[in-house]
Amino acid sequence: MAKKLKNEKKLLKLALEMVLDDAVERGVVEFSTTDSHDLKIQYAYRLLVHDKAISPIPNEQISMPSIKHRLVMWVTRKLPPGHELLM
Repeated sequence: MAKKLKNEKKLLKLALEMVLDDAVERGVVEFSTTDSHDLKIQYAYRLLVHDKAISPIPNEQISMPSIKHRLVMWVTRKLPPGHELLM
């Protein structure tokens, strides 16, 4: 896995907000307050793979850290150059 980015936690939070807000808006999912953070991360990853927005991680390499990193890398490409979280 690649080196951690400086603002990786904030970037992950932003990625989750973007993906999950879109999923709820599209009507493909409803989350309850008891759903775990890891479940939401896995769902966001699977939805982006399904939408062909990211390439899937090979099965033997799937782990929570690799999924989080893939989401972070996806959101860094969605942000405008010079965004405060990219600095």
